[in-house]
Amino acid sequence: MRIRPVSAVTSALLVLSTLVLAVPRAGAAAAAQAAAPPRAPLVIGHRGVPVQAPENTLASVDRADELGITWVENDVQRTKDGALIVMHDTTLERTTDVKRRFPGRARWKVADFTLAEIRKLDAGSWYDRRFAGERVPTLRSYLQRVDRNRQKLLLEVKAPELYPGIERQLAGELQRAGWLDARHVRGSLVVQSFSAPSLKAFHRVRPDVKTGFLGAPKASELRSYAAFADQINPHHRSVTSAWVRAVHALRGPHGRRLEVSAWTVDNGDRAVDLARTGVDGIISNAPHEIEEALEEDRDEQEQEQEDDGLSILGFLGL
Repeated sequence: MRIRPVSAVTSALLVLSTLVLAVPRAGAAAAAQAAAPPRAPLVIGHRGVPVQAPENTLASVDRADELGITWVENDVQRTKDGALIVMHDTTLERTTDVKRRFPGRARWKVADFTLAEIRKLDAGSWYDRRFAGERVPTLRSYLQRVDRNRQKLLLEVKAPELYPGIERQLAGELQRAGWLDARHVRGSLVVQSFSAPSLKAFHRVRPDVKTGFLGAPKASELRSYAAFADQINPHHRSVTSAWVRAVHALRGPHGRRLEVSAWTVDNGDRAVDLARTGVDGIISNAPHEIEEALEEDRDEQEQEQEDDGLSILGFLGL
């Protein structure tokens, strides 16, 4: 992220606000806060950067790192023999060559295959032959790679109703991988799910870990989610300014304001609109493009403020 120097115009306006206009301190602070552009939302790579690499693979998270994307999202499921792997669909058909390798095993459910069998699958050729031989990662290998890249993780428990007890197992795997120390828990990990019962179960096991509910409950229902979720993460089409304000008005289980991360946003104009509603995060298949759009919008807002400032200074003869 680029650090912008304070311009001469901005400096002059600050001096003007304190020495010339003599605005009361509280009023000046409120005016300055209102004039400042809102804090840009975090941009999170959805399954890595799937517009440039096969989703939910180590190649995809590495590509996110190369593009400077700090936060990545992934999905976790469980194999027949109890291993946790990174996979979005509950079947293996779409993103691997499972139909060719195991033609008689339709419907090719993740839960019907052992880890040894899944390790034989090619998870990259379907996307592009450049990624031939890419494998379905275990959760442990994925966590290690994200850590190596100094990235942060939004981890979704996918279809937990298919995997009884996965919440406690997930907590144990995170612990063994070193992801439940103070550093990770404080600012590098969020566990989310569409399932409120699953999220409650994980929160009971590890109440210190930040959690997110995937969905857009009615404003009148939000308080019940605030008991176990730090974030309410809706589809972007559900987001309105009023709804975001209703979420932000509540505090989650850790006593902090509830956050909103909208998904899945691949249009720059829509991302700008969402940023202006006050969302805290935007989840995207093309996170680098969304970051660029938000940066350009912020530059435009700052230029408009500079132009307004010059007009004021000219009017005052300064």
